[in-house]
Amino acid sequence: MATAPLSLDDFDHRLLELLQRDAGATLTALGDEVGLSASAVQRRLMRYRKSGLLRQVAVLDPALLPNLTLVAVLVTMERESARQHAAFSARMRAAPEVQQCYVLAGDWDYLVILATTSVQHYREVAERLFLEEGNIKRYDTRLVFKPVKLGLNLPTRAAPVRASRRRK
Repeated sequence: MATAPLSLDDFDHRLLELLQRDAGATLTALGDEVGLSASAVQRRLMRYRKSGLLRQVAVLDPALLPNLTLVAVLVTMERESARQHAAFSARMRAAPEVQQCYVLAGDWDYLVILATTSVQHYREVAERLFLEEGNIKRYDTRLVFKPVKLGLNLPTRAAPVRASRRRK
């Protein structure tokens, strides 16, 4: 479980950028790239893992999986309370088909990204996740025909403030 955000220095930001591109890079290669020893890199990686900032997983290319149906689902709750939102969130976290789930502002309460093996499998998952509980007012399904970009890289520092351009 995540704890308080870590205080990150320039070495940390650079290491995290490199790791997001290639988590299989050696400690020596990472250290050479950022100017730290392999043991210093290892200590930082242990700190990231201990804090919950870093976890390592295998990322598969969906284009190479023959039986994959990706689905984006917009969800609106019927009744809203902290308990009901917590129950929905727990259900999303527990479902292996849920790849991502976001709380939204606006007309929809959630965006859920599902990975299923067919449209029929999606229908079974949707019934289990969105209908059986009974508190979903509406859900709207969008089949993903083709991913244009799949990204997992997250910014580790604030974007630089751009100077405003003056008109002459």
